[in-house]
Amino acid sequence: MLPPPRIVSRGLRHATEALALELARPGGPIPAWDEAQWRLASAAAAIHGVAPLMAKCQAWQGPHWSAFTASQREHVEVRHQRIEDLLSRIDQQACIAGIATVPLKGSALHAIGLYQAGDRPMADIDLLVREGDIDAMTAVLQGLGYVQSFSVWKHRVLRPVDGERKFCLGEHRDTPVNIELHTRIQERLPVAMIDITERIFPGMAHPGLNAYPSNGALMSHLLLHAAGNICNRSMRLLHLHDIALLAARMSANDWDQLWAANGRGAWWALPALAMVDRYYRHAIPGAVTRRLAATGRGLLRMVSRRRTLTEASCTGFWHHTLHGIEWFGSFGEMRKYLENRLRPSAEALQEQQDMIRTQLWLRERSWVDLPRGRRFLRVLTKPVPRPDALYAVRAAFDDIVNPVTPTPQPVAAGNGPSTSRYSVSNARAV
Repeated sequence: MLPPPRIVSRGLRHATEALALELARPGGPIPAWDEAQWRLASAAAAIHGVAPLMAKCQAWQGPHWSAFTASQREHVEVRHQRIEDLLSRIDQQACIAGIATVPLKGSALHAIGLYQAGDRPMADIDLLVREGDIDAMTAVLQGLGYVQSFSVWKHRVLRPVDGERKFCLGEHRDTPVNIELHTRIQERLPVAMIDITERIFPGMAHPGLNAYPSNGALMSHLLLHAAGNICNRSMRLLHLHDIALLAARMSANDWDQLWAANGRGAWWALPALAMVDRYYRHAIPGAVTRRLAATGRGLLRMVSRRRTLTEASCTGFWHHTLHGIEWFGSFGEMRKYLENRLRPSAEALQEQQDMIRTQLWLRERSWVDLPRGRRFLRVLTKPVPRPDALYAVRAAFDDIVNPVTPTPQPVAAGNGPSTSRYSVSNARAV
């Protein structure tokens, strides 16, 4: 039985902040929680993608907790091998087709050795291709057993012909590996479009899988992705951990890539860097945050000094009506934002329908089927839980452990990860 919503909200907040402190500064106080709070901690760990990493923390020994985190680590390790095998096959077929592509974010972080197999979950594979290659790359992926699921302004989503998502808490090894094809690296914050594609795609890209041009390019992408998530209140602790780990490898020249040729800084990077600095002390050079703060927007800078991870994520349990207003740079942007909320475009409505059709956490239709105006009024008049957070909490109280016994999978000749030119040893540009 679920605790009352206000207890859930408070429990998710306590768990989120405790997880962040333990991951950033291991060896802190061991939580003295009851069983319900440990289950809420499991939900928070799943939401934030850090259950596999927390399996290494032997001091946390709550009811169900150790079994859950150990199981998550096994699921992620098995799933990682599937992803590596798939990337190898994509590399080979993209080479044959003469298509250059860049595996993004999690794939790149694994390739440069920041994570070991089993450490970091990956919901899908993100690939960047040139605009003129997206249809050819789609055909390559269709040859590997994929079909197009839907398209949104950011990417084209392909899913395996076979396979269904599993209702479970966190990761499951048998969850289908979707592929998101990008031709641009961009975010709406919340209406201003930021595009950094030119920083990400290598100038001398070769057919097959390519690495990011530099650590600075990878960091720019992680920070822009984090900015979009903070703006939408979907930030994850895993994103902070990615940035903190990569920051340890950054040179002064790498950090300089956050500034454009005209000297204007990546103002949108400050909220994520400020949040990393809040939890991972001394991970970010003070000179970087001071320089960015000088180029940023006043309200965003002020809010970023105080914002916690809970407030920027879906473990902040309640819906907010006008989240992201601190990102506005003008009254024109605010007006456009309000117009989009009150009269969404056909594209936005289609994107919402695609999400409802493909995301398990939106299968609870009592909220998403309400007319937009009634949703707006309900949020104004009483607290409304977020469906993504509620999904994880229900899973935590239903079935907390997804046991798995990894079994060796035979790899066909030429299809294993060792045949890929995109590996730790030859991610040469990063």
